[in-house]
Amino acid sequence: MRTLAVGDIHGGLRGLKDLEQRAQFGAEDRFIFLGDYVDGWSEAAQVIEYLIELSSTNTCIFIKGNHDVWCEKWLATGTVNEVWYNHGGKETMASYEGLSLEDKQRHLYFFEAMKLYHIDTDNRLFLHAGFTSMKGVEDELHTENFYFDRTLWEMALTLNPSINKNSLFYPNRLKHYKEIYIGHTPTINFGEDQPMHRGNVWNVDTGAAFTGPLSAIDIDTKTVFQSELLKTLYPNEMGRNKKK
Repeated sequence: MRTLAVGDIHGGLRGLKDLEQRAQFGAEDRFIFLGDYVDGWSEAAQVIEYLIELSSTNTCIFIKGNHDVWCEKWLATGTVNEVWYNHGGKETMASYEGLSLEDKQRHLYFFEAMKLYHIDTDNRLFLHAGFTSMKGVEDELHTENFYFDRTLWEMALTLNPSINKNSLFYPNRLKHYKEIYIGHTPTINFGEDQPMHRGNVWNVDTGAAFTGPLSAIDIDTKTVFQSELLKTLYPNEMGRNKKK
């Protein structure tokens, strides 16, 4: 049985299906999705439908990303956040055209049930972005940091690889967990199209919303699976590249 952590999908159903084929998803596989299922490519609502169906056959944990927070609010109240609209929300709203009120309500329930973070039995932490409390996620005062914070990843990037985890100079935030898996900040921003590993942090967002592939990593073996580049799978669309 594998446990696969999956990076930011951003409305790219074709990438998700391509990843399914390349990784050969099986009935015994567990999935931890790291958030941002919507906004970017044209099939956001269809991605949500796919994930709901997958959760009926496999054990799935769905972490909430910042784009999911915006979409959830729109589904619940009709409120259109201007930042969201200009960074993929417009495409997400278009993907919901034609869906029934019943289907939209099912999707709203799906968003509402997402977790802000997950800690597994091996003390591995999964969340969309980061946290700021020196004491760990349970003591985070501002829950929006779970889906907006970038300082955790910035800190990991600057960490001297020679520093021992028991050192006084090793960041306390990282000491609480065996490993931390995040998305939110595309690795292509740093010239990498593979998941990046710094300290005990794994960043699995390889820029599927922009010019990168959609990635999944087996959290036990560290085997990486990737889709075709989504810009290739959606040749007539820009994704979020027009916003970058």
